[in-house]
Amino acid sequence: QVQLVESGGGSVQSGGSLRLSCAASGYTYTYGSMGWFRQAPGKAREGVASIYIYNGGTYYADSVKGRFTISKDNTLYLQMNSLEPGDTAMYYCAAASSVLIGAARLNPARYTYWGQGTQVTVSS
Repeated sequence: QVQLVESGGGSVQSGGSLRLSCAASGYTYTYGSMGWFRQAPGKAREGVASIYIYNGGTYYADSVKGRFTISKDNTLYLQMNSLEPGDTAMYYCAAASSVLIGAARLNPARYTYWGQGTQVTVSS
């Protein structure tokens, strides 16, 4: 049984920061990649950032490069700085069994395990 639980969402003004956390339990040693995704109302879920479990290698969507940082210890994190209203969404963490390559790292269909999400709202 794999369980992912996100926390850290909230409401901030434009330019503010938030740090999301994702606690993982269960067969975590089976993970190859983990990632953060977001979904705004009426839009498709999109990948934000991904990290390799074995070496910490990261990969970002162009829209968040330089503003968001994904990291991990026993918990997965997403540090979000310089937040913009366009970042408003439900944020999810996810895990995949495979070490995904390239754009697949941000493809939701490649991830098997999902958390319940945490809401991030950025006001102008």
